[in-house]
Amino acid sequence: MVAVALSKVIGIDIGGTSIKAAIVARDGSVMDEIRMDTDASRGRERVLSRVTESVCRLMRSHGDTSVGTPAGIVALGIATAGRVNVESGEVVYATDNLPGWQGASLVSWAREKLALRAVADNDANAALLGEAWLGAGKGKQRLAMLTLGTGVGGAYMENGLLCRGAHWSGGDWGHSILFPGGHSCNCGKKGCAEQYVSGSALLRRGSEYTGTLYRSGSEIVKEVAQGNLRIIQALDDYTADLAVLLANISVTLDPELIIVGGGVADAGEVWWPLLEKHIALLGVQTEVSRAMLGNRAGFIGAARLAFEMTES
Repeated sequence: MVAVALSKVIGIDIGGTSIKAAIVARDGSVMDEIRMDTDASRGRERVLSRVTESVCRLMRSHGDTSVGTPAGIVALGIATAGRVNVESGEVVYATDNLPGWQGASLVSWAREKLALRAVADNDANAALLGEAWLGAGKGKQRLAMLTLGTGVGGAYMENGLLCRGAHWSGGDWGHSILFPGGHSCNCGKKGCAEQYVSGSALLRRGSEYTGTLYRSGSEIVKEVAQGNLRIIQALDDYTADLAVLLANISVTLDPELIIVGGGVADAGEVWWPLLEKHIALLGVQTEVSRAMLGNRAGFIGAARLAFEMTES
């Protein structure tokens, strides 16, 4: 009976733009999934209410009306933007991508609000765990990952174990300084990588190069397909900066593979050849690959965390 109870969990990925959640089986298969806007600008309580809505809708669609039954979902894995104390389940640092999120005690909240055992971790850590389990990093022990979305996240593992750091900021390359004295970052520093290689930074760069206001990456992809030389130049400069960041990760960690994921990577077929050119020019020896799980990596990794918690 216990084995049945642990056969499925919910993994949820909370980002600045969207919340993605799924019921995941022990073998990694996704049984049901949902996506909705985060509504982050409305603050912490609104985001938590959206998480509750996501979990409840998944459980109803799966036919579960009581999480405490043997056939129910008994654990929740939470991946979130920001730094997370995995031992306590508290968000110890978050930027304005999720206003008011810092200090949120996600594990305690899930236990009290949803009556579920829970574990929480940074979204990039979860994405790497997902890719190591079922994606591009399967079978490898020394991995690094860079996630390019609203912000820039990062994670790495040695001997198959995530390295979270003394202050839960291991792999936080988005807030490493790429251009000293450069663009102001919402973390309070200037010149952070996030201001140059995130999805929002790409939109800003495209607007600077063309004079057109871009609201989504799909608009940039469309203009590339139409042969807009200015936007192609913007992408070339964007990938040049990204290659520098990847080169720094390579020489620091010497991993078997660096995985590039996140929303920007989902459109990689447009700009990946440009990145490969700049990686070659810098002499990067480490293999660099696009993520295989796409925007599912975060919730799959979160589900993996939940399974590991129930088994420990």
